Amino acid sequence: MKGSVIIISFFVIGLFCGLNGLVPNVFEQYDLSFYVLCALMFCVGISIGANKESLESIKKVDPVFLLLPLVTILGTLAGVSILRLFITSHSLYEMLAVGSGFGYYSLSSVFISKFKGAELGTIALLSNITREILTLTLAPLMVKYFGRLAPISAGGATTMDTTLPIITRYSGQQYVVVSVFHGFMVDLSVPFLVTLFCMI
Repeated sequence: MKGSVIIISFFVIGLFCGLNGLVPNVFEQYDLSFYVLCALMFCVGISIGANKESLESIKKVDPVFLLLPLVTILGTLAGVSILRLFITSHSLYEMLAVGSGFGYYSLSSVFISKFKGAELGTIALLSNITREILTLTLAPLMVKYFGRLAPISAGGATTMDTTLPIITRYSGQQYVVVSVFHGFMVDLSVPFLVTLFCMI
């Protein structure tokens, strides 16, 4: 939750600075967002590669649970496609790009802003932060009414970090490895799916 507040705060500060001309146009002149995106991808690679415990725990996952990330991805994209019937302000592919963030707001919003503009990038940021916050706050109800895998699927890419403690608390210690594996795999899909839907 604290991380989400920090991210939103930086976004609001940046928005304020941009609206009031408090930053030089060097950002537009040299396309700094591209270099920030490259640096972000580099950091993501380092964090995944350096986390030996997560990589080792994946080997212990029951083969049945290998399908959970796929179900999360397909379920999210199906839900977004249904939502498209009621929201016509954006194309299906733009909405699928936003949905493909799977809660990974720091990466997906930068990608989408780069390819589709700040408006859709802002929608992606708020959408993915909302997904994380809902998982953190509604995890007990998800477990009660939909089972122990529900908060893992709802958490999307965040289940290997920010939502892991709450999942461990309500789903049980035995689902820690599943949660880490799920987050790892969904995490990996974000840059590929977001880019794919932005390019179509």
